[in-house]
Amino acid sequence: MNTQQTNREGGANILVMDDEEHIRSISKKMLEKFGHTVALTADGEEAVTEYQRAMEDGDTYHLVIMDLTIPGGKGGKEAATEILSLDPDARILVSSGYSNDPVMADYKAYGLKGIIAKPFRLAELKDTIDRFLD
Repeated sequence: MNTQQTNREGGANILVMDDEEHIRSISKKMLEKFGHTVALTADGEEAVTEYQRAMEDGDTYHLVIMDLTIPGGKGGKEAATEILSLDPDARILVSSGYSNDPVMADYKAYGLKGIIAKPFRLAELKDTIDRFLD
């Protein structure tokens, strides 16, 4: 788990969970370009642990972006359920390259705030993040 964060005024504290290292790295660079502080986790188990740690430290996340499908691990749907049980006000977006997944089609039924299809482009990511942080 990489929780290295940068301090930039006015930005949000964002947790990104994805099993692919290059997706995590690119997501972090994109989000930091917008002035946000970013923590990275590789699976749902790490994401839930990190979210809980941040809550206990009083350093909560303004937004969580989670990969929906993690082969051999806890994915976004399961991890989101756990995070929402810890913090019913958590703002969670799921990302996936599988647009036909039922969660992507009916994300609100799962308590999620939104979706973002992968691969995401810089402008699309910025627009989505801005919409959910306002």
